[in-house]
Amino acid sequence: MLFAGDQKVEHLNDDFYGPGIHLNDSEPEHLFRIASRARIGVFAAQLGLIAQYAQDYKTVPYLVKLNSKTHLVKTEQRDPVSSAWYTIPQVVQFKKQTGLSIPGIGYTIYLGSEYENEMLREAAQVVHQAHENGFVTVLWIYPRGKEIKDEKDPHLIAGACGIAACLGSDFVKVNSPKRKGESSAQLLQEAVRAAGRTRVVCAGGSSIDPAAFLQELHEQIHIGGAAGNATGRNIHQQSLPDAIRMCNAIYAITIEDADPETAMKIYQSREP
Repeated sequence: MLFAGDQKVEHLNDDFYGPGIHLNDSEPEHLFRIASRARIGVFAAQLGLIAQYAQDYKTVPYLVKLNSKTHLVKTEQRDPVSSAWYTIPQVVQFKKQTGLSIPGIGYTIYLGSEYENEMLREAAQVVHQAHENGFVTVLWIYPRGKEIKDEKDPHLIAGACGIAACLGSDFVKVNSPKRKGESSAQLLQEAVRAAGRTRVVCAGGSSIDPAAFLQELHEQIHIGGAAGNATGRNIHQQSLPDAIRMCNAIYAITIEDADPETAMKIYQSREP
């Protein structure tokens, strides 16, 4: 159950301030308050953000996102490329110095970009070094570039999951596959098979109705075969109490095998 906070770079302030977004989300500490009070697996963020707040939130298990880029340079201008900001030895040193719980490392690859060879090589080194130091790895893999016509093509997403397996990653985070007139959860089955022993989690995407989101998550796991979820906006764009309840509802489905109705009752409860 990955709570994603890395959009502070990826989407700048678009996901944290504006219509439909609770004012709580305008401050970065909102993410840490949620992560410290809700039931999650890990909280994913960049090392610098973790360094600024984590000493006040030492009970949170962190996943360090090694590379990130903004959305300002469009694909029409240049194919996407995202290089690592930090090295595994630097994360190891940070962990020793702070005593924080850091079980995981994350890295993004833009498959199909003309720069994919650079990111694939860097990802291979990240996974290898991370495993040598006892970290779990999650690869964000998104087909993206001028030659990619449909980023959510099911066959292409399955190929991305196969790449994660070849890189030896523990988990791969992909967008949920889409094809007109077909069930997204059914389409996900190809990706799960292609991933082999690498576990598949789907990105949460833009905020949608809570009941619809929880139903979709349940289907991804029980029909599609996903191992869990990676959710950001559907959690942190809400007030702190609502965000905590949403986390707990997602956790109930992902970890405790709750049905969507039970999870929705958790979200609608008065407990913070």
